[in-house]
Amino acid sequence: MIIDVHGHVTAPDALYAYKANLLAHRGAHGRGAVRVSDELLREAQRAPHPSFGGVSHLDHLDGAGVDLQLISPRPYQMMHSESPERVVRWFTEETNNLIHRVCALEPGRFRGVAGLPQSPELPPKRWADELRRAVTELGFVGALLNPDPHEGTAVPPPLGDRYWYPVYEALCELDVPATLHAAGCRPPSREPYSLHFIQEETVAVWSLLNSPVFTDFPDLRIVVSHGGGAIPYQVGRFLPADARGNGTPYLERLRRLWFDTCLYTQDAIELLIRTVGVDRCLFGTEKPGTGSQRNAATGDWYDDIQLLIGGIDWLDDTDRAALFEGNARALYGL
Repeated sequence: MIIDVHGHVTAPDALYAYKANLLAHRGAHGRGAVRVSDELLREAQRAPHPSFGGVSHLDHLDGAGVDLQLISPRPYQMMHSESPERVVRWFTEETNNLIHRVCALEPGRFRGVAGLPQSPELPPKRWADELRRAVTELGFVGALLNPDPHEGTAVPPPLGDRYWYPVYEALCELDVPATLHAAGCRPPSREPYSLHFIQEETVAVWSLLNSPVFTDFPDLRIVVSHGGGAIPYQVGRFLPADARGNGTPYLERLRRLWFDTCLYTQDAIELLIRTVGVDRCLFGTEKPGTGSQRNAATGDWYDDIQLLIGGIDWLDDTDRAALFEGNARALYGL
C-alpha cells in the first residue's frame, strides 16, 4: 500500500467564490456557507484540471499507485494575514468542512488534515479550538501549522516561543501530528510563496531544535513538509557546534522531527534519507500540485516521487515499505 501524507484538497469553484465574497464584504454580510452538491464534489476529484496538466486528482493518484492520501487546505489559499479575523476563521472552518465531505464521499481514499484559523488577531488558543473540532467531530488525523501567520508582513515569534504552546498542548492532548507548511507570501516581497515555504520551514526547524519545546512536550510529533526546507542539505553548518559540547548532537536533535519526500529530484530525496534516516521520512507528493507538469526529457510527472524513490538502489524492501506505508501508519495511527 502507498500512503501519501502530503496532499491538498481539490475543491469546486464554489469554495473560492465563497472566499472572494468574504474578502469583498469583510464579514459585514455574515458568514454564509459554501453551497455545493455532493455530485460537484465528486466531479472535482474526477474531472481533468488544466492546472494539473490536464489530469484529474484521482487519475494522478491512480497513476502513481497512491492508495490513500492525506488532504489539507491548499496553503497559498489560506489568507491567514487577512483582516478581520472572522474571515480567516470562517474560511478555514468551511474548508475543513468541505475536506470532511470529500473524505466521506471517497471512503478509504482520503483522510483529512485540518487547516487552522491562524489569524494574528486571534490567540493560538483559539486556533486550537478548530483543531479540536476537526479531530473530534470530523475525524481528521492531523493539522497544518503555518510558521508565519503574518504571511511575510511582520516577524512572528519563532516556533520555540511559548506563544505556540497552546497549539502544542492540543496536538499532544489529541494525539495527532502537525505538518509545518507555510501559507501565502503577501506583496511587496522578495520571494514567491513557493520560496517562502522553503524559507519558513528552514527557520521553523532551526527554532524548534534550539528551544525546549521537545523537553516540554515529549510526545509532540512534527512533520516538516518539502524535505525540511534547507536544513537537511545545509546540516554541515550546524555540526561544528557539537564540538563545543552544545548538548545533544545536532543530527540526533534533527531526528526528533519527521520529513516528507515532497522533493522533485532523486538526489535531494537520497540526501534527505541519508541525513535523517529512513525511519524519519514519509512518502509525500503534493499530487496534484506544483509538480504536476511533465518532464520533457522523460515524459514523467515531476511529482512522480514514487519513481524517484524506486530509483534509489541502496534502499531494501524493508526501507521501501517503511517509506511508502509503515512510517505513516505509525505516525498518524492509520
